[in-house]
Amino acid sequence: MTRSDVTIAAIHGKAPRIHSSAFIAPGCRIIGDVEIGPDVSIWYNCVIRADVNRVVIGARSNIQDGTVVHCDSPKPSRPEGFATLIGEDVLIGHMAMVHGCTLEDRSFVGLGAIVMDGSHIESDGMLAAGAQLTGKRIGARQLWMGRPAKYLRDLDDTAIAANQAGVRGYVENGRAHAAALGLA
Repeated sequence: MTRSDVTIAAIHGKAPRIHSSAFIAPGCRIIGDVEIGPDVSIWYNCVIRADVNRVVIGARSNIQDGTVVHCDSPKPSRPEGFATLIGEDVLIGHMAMVHGCTLEDRSFVGLGAIVMDGSHIESDGMLAAGAQLTGKRIGARQLWMGRPAKYLRDLDDTAIAANQAGVRGYVENGRAHAAALGLA
């Protein structure tokens, strides 16, 4: 990419594939086998590094400011390693760490939360701000919190609707930032 404020680079013969409608904010670093879908927003100063496995980010998901997304390399005990697979309409809060995990459609990772290798958040599942998920599975519509994260309660329809309103807001805000920065 020619923008001097963003790094988009191939490594090991694999280059990022970014949909033309995605918003990539200044300061981002996107390296390797990364796939970014339509209307995704990658906010200021994020790092998405897929140098040892792949990272996939589905449509309309957002990766908020300062977040790091990485993956885990193959090992003799786990030859496939852990790719990082982020579904559609996923919210990932500011300064989160997302590593070698699966985030299904409409899942939510709170500000400053850590999602570690082998972890899985099912559709409409939520990891609270500051929580740490270590190789566990959050069920659909469940809220987990703490370090280490533990089940707290199920989410009601109001909470699910609020999360999806947040997704729509980030798509619109990404478009507004792209226009303001002359990227649209």
